[in-house]
Parts: sequence; structure tokens; C-alpha cells
Amino acid sequence: MRIINLSKKTFVAKTTILLPILLAFTGCSDSDSDAPSEQVVPLLAPNISAIKVDPNNWPKSESPIKRSAEQEAKIAALLEKMTLEEKVGQVIQADIASVTPEQVTHYHLGSILNGGNSAPNGNNHASPEEWLKLADEFWLASTDASDGGVAIPALWGIDAVHGNNNVLGATIFPHNIGLGATNDVDLMRNIGSVTAKEILVVGIDWTFAPTLAVVQNDKWGRTYESYSENPEVVAKYSGPLVEGIQGVPNTDSFLGDGHLLANAKHFLGDGSTKDGKDQGDTYVSEAVMRDIHGAGYPPAIEHGAQVVMASFNSWHGRKMHGSRQMLNDILVDRLGFDGFVVGDWNGHGQVVGCSNVSCPQAMNAGLDMFMAPDSWEQLYHNTLKQVKSGEISLARLDEAVSRILRVKFRAGLFTAGLPSKRPYAGKYELLGAAEHRAVARDAVRKSLVLLKNNDNILPLSPKSKVLVAGAGADNIGQQSGGWTLTWQGTGNKNSDFPNADSIYAGIEDAVQRAGGVATLSENGSFDEKPDVAIVVFGEQPYAEFQGDVTDLDYKPTGDLALLKSYKAQGIPTVVVFLSGRAMWVNPELNASDAFVAAWLPGTEGAGIADLLFTDAQGNTQYDFTGRLSFSWPKDPLDVELNIGNAEYDPLFAYGYGLSINDSQNLEQLNEEIDPSLSTVNDSHFLFAGDPVQPWRLVLNDAGGNTQVSSNHQISSQSKVEIQAKDFKAQEDIVQVNWTGQGNVSIQGNPVDLSKKASGGMAIEFAYNVLVHTATEVNLSLGCGLECAKEFDITEALKSKAMSEWHTAKIDISCFKDDESRLDEVNVPFLLSSDAGLSIQLSAINIVEGTPGSSCTL
Repeated sequence: MRIINLSKKTFVAKTTILLPILLAFTGCSDSDSDAPSEQVVPLLAPNISAIKVDPNNWPKSESPIKRSAEQEAKIAALLEKMTLEEKVGQVIQADIASVTPEQVTHYHLGSILNGGNSAPNGNNHASPEEWLKLADEFWLASTDASDGGVAIPALWGIDAVHGNNNVLGATIFPHNIGLGATNDVDLMRNIGSVTAKEILVVGIDWTFAPTLAVVQNDKWGRTYESYSENPEVVAKYSGPLVEGIQGVPNTDSFLGDGHLLANAKHFLGDGSTKDGKDQGDTYVSEAVMRDIHGAGYPPAIEHGAQVVMASFNSWHGRKMHGSRQMLNDILVDRLGFDGFVVGDWNGHGQVVGCSNVSCPQAMNAGLDMFMAPDSWEQLYHNTLKQVKSGEISLARLDEAVSRILRVKFRAGLFTAGLPSKRPYAGKYELLGAAEHRAVARDAVRKSLVLLKNNDNILPLSPKSKVLVAGAGADNIGQQSGGWTLTWQGTGNKNSDFPNADSIYAGIEDAVQRAGGVATLSENGSFDEKPDVAIVVFGEQPYAEFQGDVTDLDYKPTGDLALLKSYKAQGIPTVVVFLSGRAMWVNPELNASDAFVAAWLPGTEGAGIADLLFTDAQGNTQYDFTGRLSFSWPKDPLDVELNIGNAEYDPLFAYGYGLSINDSQNLEQLNEEIDPSLSTVNDSHFLFAGDPVQPWRLVLNDAGGNTQVSSNHQISSQSKVEIQAKDFKAQEDIVQVNWTGQGNVSIQGNPVDLSKKASGGMAIEFAYNVLVHTATEVNLSLGCGLECAKEFDITEALKSKAMSEWHTAKIDISCFKDDESRLDEVNVPFLLSSDAGLSIQLSAINIVEGTPGSSCTL
């Protein structure tokens, strides 16, 4: 789910108050171009293929939970009492960063959530006590019937996807990709149970887990949220995970003490979008959608799943949030789902003809609850109007409300009472409790996959002189990955994890207890030559579309240089590789003696030391039992390398993994790749109206960021609209319209543009101004916390309005001043305006500059 803190996230609409995570800068010289005319071509409808879907082709299943006559009578009685306003409120879910308890009371909201960067008082490191206090406040607000209305407790949902990962001190489990390698169903059930208890400690009712995506393209930034490329693994895991969270259906444990609501997501096809693009389009047959991507849902339903979340992606051009065929005919009528369907983060706004604040199409398609984090208030009013007008029938609204109420009754929400008075609430000692950490440590041990162990270097003697190097060695945030305290998993320190061990801490403890010496050196330097070096490195944390990549090459070179230096000095090396996907690391494999794929192990770094070392007496403590649940690429472009493919040619096949006793040396691997893959794309940002990977096109207003993932998108608070338009080819430009303060930008991971600045390079973009009545337009280029330079181009643009296409070429050096950081540019283009600007864009690139150009548009 796309989660952004609406009060704290990157860009704010007005550039003069840009929040300091990504500040801005601006632009310079202009030349005319014989580019497009100003004719506005109507937006074409998406190319929706005529794919035939027959629900009878899908498996017939049913929920094990039979409807209770007593509960059905209560639901009917409530519906009879509820006003239309109260009913509409039940189908709206708002984010805690954008709603107050008083508003929950006033609008009778049925649910709240906290996004990945939303937390009590806007503090991602808020104490557990603050979480529980806020839970009480929202519960009291939702049950306030002082106005004479009905009192229906609101459900609070949270992305607890690898433990209660939003809350300080919680046990953080390995991400799903690592759990897939364990092949341990009972472990999944235990993880679900532990996670549920730690969520209940802070008074929350519902977790947005498990993720049942079957990833087929590893470029996707959510690959680590998938258990396997093999649908059989996902199907095998889904039921036990749901049971671990919710309890066993038709027993006293079901949604009883120690359990809460699970949520199967994302329905359907999220793991197979074209080019691995987050929120993109999935082009597969009905059989593939059913047998691969749908594999986890029948078991989840048969184990009592009460909530299913609709997916952001499209299927042959039709957004899942607007597909009645999928949400109703297949999910409910055929698969037998008997809970309610919730949307994803403003996902309804991506349906054709919809916006974040208006989408009757989604509710008519079978969406029961809108996840409208920041758009909820206008959406409430518009939905109310649409029911009154008949655009949404009262019968459909009643059906959605009935489903929500049914789940609330089953969850015991009407009798649970104040969150702080519930059985597990306030038992803060359960957060990171020893028995919970033991489960997580066991998960780490079972998730590690040994890819190389030449000359059986592992396990090591703990009595050795051990050098522990690399940026990931003593970095709990990096080893935990995204969705950890913050949405992206960034901005955390080791001190933010009071119940955790870094990988180094685990190694140090194991070595010192046996009489050896462990030395930490992040940069790899040492005074005394070690007996062995353990080098820990890998991907930096990311989440969702921020993690989309163009290929699987692990590009940082500093780690490889360190490994080669150790090899030259005759120091045996063991690599512990942290990643959210299988990656092409042939050079690093060649330069190491042993190589462990550790994935994203979470807070129990000591679990890694358990496998790397013998005990003090030289006995093996634990063997490597983890086996690849994703095939390992032989080439960086092996992005759709899946078991069963016709031309399946991996470096390490699905199911591969060495054990300690395997005497199998890995021969020298090929290190040659296409030279173009060895460089970061720091020059091409927009082509034919589309962002060039790994860059993203993003809209922003005061509500936060909205990634552009379709040919028509609107920002969170509807201040900026973008549409694909035709010029020389179909939809080869984009048109951006401002109705309020906001911006459009290119975003991505930081690149170094300082050499391009000194080399006379320029940023070039083609544009056509259709309308310009705005009072303030700024062009900027973002380079982190300390880059705040921007240029006012309001008047310069007015001279270009309604004339012809132009090409602006602005020297990068124009953006350099004493405070700018051109070595860390993560927003190479940002155009902000207030209401009244309409502009078309076709291409944004870095090119050779023009001698003598000035820093004006």
C-alpha cells in the first residue's frame, strides 16, 4: 500500500514552504522549437483489451464462518437506525495524519489507518504509550452518540507487515522474501500470532497483512513483500498466516484474546506488472491470473480471512479498484469471500473517470471501504451526494455497510470496550519480549541461504580474530529494510531499536563468549591483520515505487573494492548480503570465499552469527537450511526469471542453497555485462511524456505525493491534474493543469550532477504553455536538505503562452550556490504553480550546454 505522511512528506504544494526532506532549485535559458502545436487533443480512453473472464473458471471455495442469525438481526437493526450520513461514514477510512477524533465523531467514520509515515503527534518514533492513548481517543470519538446517532466503533488498520513494525521496541521479523526461503509453515503461524499480540499492546484492531503477491518481475520495488515466485509457496503460507493473526475459525480463539483482523492483499496481479512498475498494468491471461496470482486467496478465505485489499494495478488496462468482475463476481460470488473489500491508498482515484475525492465507479464495482487517507472529507460529501442522486444505489451502500458491520461484530468490536482496557493493551513488556525475539531469531536462522562456501570456510571458529566491515554491519535500520518505523525504513538509528541486535552485535557476542576478538570497522580498515573478515553490505532501505529498478545489477562499487583488497592480502572473506530481491552480484561472489544471502532479516541480527560460527567447542550450532524461493539471476536483465519458464537459465536455481556439509566450490563467474547497465541513469528523465526508469513522475499538493501511474492522474487534494495527450504519436506528451497550489516533479534516488555542472551540461525540457494566469510559478531542482535555491519563472512563461512549443536549455551550473548539493540530486525537475497554469511537457534530459547561455528562461 502506498503510504505517505500527509503532514510530513516530501514536497508541500507551495514551494516557499517546501518541507526539508527534498528542497528545490531552478532554471535558466530558452530557445524556440518547432515542437507541437498548442492544439489540445482529447484524452483517449485506456487501451483495455477484450480479455474474457469467466468466474466458472475460478476455484469454488467458501468461508468457514457461517453467518449468525443473531448477528444478522443486529446488522439489520443497525441499518434501520442509521441515517444516510452515518452509512456513508462507515465506508470511509481516513489517515490519522489527516483526521481528528472530533471529525471521526462528526462524520461517523467507520475506520482510520496510520500510513507508513503517520504516527501519534507526527512522530515516527512515538512511544507505545502514545499509540495506545491515541487509540483510546479515536475509539471514544467513534462511539460518541451524544448527537443521538448510533455508536459504531471505528476499526484502526496498520501496516504491520513484518511484525508491529511501526512501533518503537516491537519485534521486527525478516521480510517475506526471507520467510519464503524458510519453507516452514508452522513458523508462519507463529509469526502471525506474535505480530497480533504486539499490535494489541497498542490497542489497534487490524493489520494490512499478509501480502499474497506472487512476484514475477524482480524489478518491482515490493519484491521483498512476496514470499516466492512460486504460487505453491504463497498458497501454502496464506492460510497459516491468516490463522496466526486471527485464530482458528469456529473456535474460541477466532478473533478472541490475542488475535485481530488480518487482511489478504493485493487483489489481484500486483506481482506481474509490465516492467515491474509499481501500480502498473498486468498483461497476463485469465489462467495465469488465477493459477499464479490468485493462488493464495482461496486458502486465505478458507482459513477465515475477513478483509481483502484491492490492488493498485490494472489488468489489461482496467484498474482493479473499478473491476466488478474481479471484486464481486470472482472474489465474492466464486471464491466465497464473506468479509469486506477495502481499497488501497487513494487507489480509487486511479479508476477511469474518478478522482481521489469522487469515485462512485469503485463502490459500484464492489469496493466496500474507501481508503481515502487525505481525500476522505470531500469523498464523503461526494459519495453522500451520489447516493442521494442514485448514482450509487442505496442497496449497494447498505450491502457495503452490512459487510463492514458483519466483520466488526465478528471481531468483537462492539463489546471490546476502550482499547486501553482490553486484555493485551498496555502490556508493553510484550513488545520485543524474549519469547517473541526467539521466534524472530529462529526465522532469521531458517531464512539465510548459503550461495557459496568454498573450501568449507563456514562455520568459522568464534575464537578467531574477526573483522566485521561494511555499511550494513552495525545498522539495524538497513538490515530491517523498508516499512520499519518509517515508510521507507530510512532515518532510523540503532538507538531507535531498543529490543534488537545489529549483525555486528550478534557476532561480537558470539566471538567474545568463546574468547575470540571481534572488531567493527565500517570502512574495512584494520591495525592488526584479522583471521577472517565478515563484510556486510547491500541495498539501502526502500518501499513501494521508491524501490523500482531498471535491472538487477548491484551497482555500488565500494564493497567490491574492499573485498578485492582483502583477497589481495590473503584475508578470507565472508559476505553477508542484505537485499530485498535476488541480484546480480557475480563480481562480489568471485571476490568472496563464502556468500550468504541474508535478505532483510529484521531486528534479530544475532541469528546470523548463529550460523556463521561454531560453538566454543567447535561444534556446528545450526546448519543453513534456507533455500531460494526466488531464482538468482545469471544476468542483470534476468528480471522475469521464474521457475517453469521455457528458457529458464538462472545462476542459482529456485530451491538452491548449500548446507554446511556440502563440499561444493563455486567456480569463477562471468563478470561481463552490457556496459550501459553499469551506469546510473542521470541524464534521461522524461521521454514521450513518460518517466524513464528508474525515475518517477510525481504530483504533489498539500496532501502529499501522488505517483503518476496512469494516463490521467489527480493529486491528493485535486490541485494538480496530469493527462496523457497525443502530439506526434499516441499519448507522447503530458499536460499538467493547476487548479490550486501544487507541483509536478521528477523524483528518484540521488545522483551526482556536480561533474555535469562543471562540464557545461544543461537540463533541457520541451514545453508548450496553453494557459497562464497563475500568480507564481517556480522552476526548481532538488538536491536534499541543504539545497533550497529556486527561480521565479512566472513572467518568463507568460511571454511563451499560446505561442508554440519551446525548448529550454538551462545550465546545471545555474543551480549551484554556496548551499546547494549537486552531488545528491534526487529531484532533477520540479515545476510548481498556483491556480491558472496549463502546460504540456514531452521530454526532460541533460544535454550539452549552449555557450554563453544565461540563467533565465
